[in-house]
Amino acid sequence: MEKIPLQNSFLNPTEVSEQYGFSTSTLAKWRMNKINLKFYKIGKYIKYKSEEIEMFINEHKVEVS
Repeated sequence: MEKIPLQNSFLNPTEVSEQYGFSTSTLAKWRMNKINLKFYKIGKYIKYKSEEIEMFINEHKVEVS
């Protein structure tokens, strides 16, 4: 089993904003209000895993009939 380097598996808020379209201020509000988007606090840095962002998006999908 091959390990993925940790620095490639985490995104900072700016990278999340660029890749997924959430503004950095929205991400900050969600962190303060403890919205279900998981994040990691590593020292003074905030990091997100792309797999968890995609799970969050899928969990909040609205089906239209």
